[in-house]
Amino acid sequence: MPETRATPKLGPASWAGQVLLYGAFALAIGVFSRWPTYHPIAPGQALIKLSFTRVGKPVGDCRRPSAEEQAKLPPNMRAPEICPRERSPITVQVDVDGQRALERIAAPTGLSKDGAAAVYERLLVPAGERRIAVSLSDDVRARATPYVREASVQLAPGQVIVIDFDAEKGGITIQ
Repeated sequence: MPETRATPKLGPASWAGQVLLYGAFALAIGVFSRWPTYHPIAPGQALIKLSFTRVGKPVGDCRRPSAEEQAKLPPNMRAPEICPRERSPITVQVDVDGQRALERIAAPTGLSKDGAAAVYERLLVPAGERRIAVSLSDDVRARATPYVREASVQLAPGQVIVIDFDAEKGGITIQ
């Protein structure tokens, strides 16, 4: 016959100890959830966030392979055009009130440098009326900057605005 053990019963002192410890733990959580006060943005400041991911244009043009190059390849690998995989880095510039506040070049990701480039930057600026100019280039072959957006925004203290890139909305967005 298997031997059974009796489960020890908890006495009033054990229950009181558990209540005391749980109460102290809850009090500590309550105190540290309100203190010290955290201010992510200094008083009188506003925040501009630049956040987007973009795939740049190819670094070179596609070309037709010569007959000699085609002959060296197996039949299933013969393409009518050879295009480079590598993508252009993304160059972005942000001017606030006519002064350059940010200039960033984001390299494409991936082993072949054929992935998207990601940009995330935070700019603290004084609150008030601000003139923001953003330019973005995603093609190393082009001399001109294809995407430019300028806007005047009224920033309240503690306000956060986001600069993004959305091709469906025409390029650079400020919201």
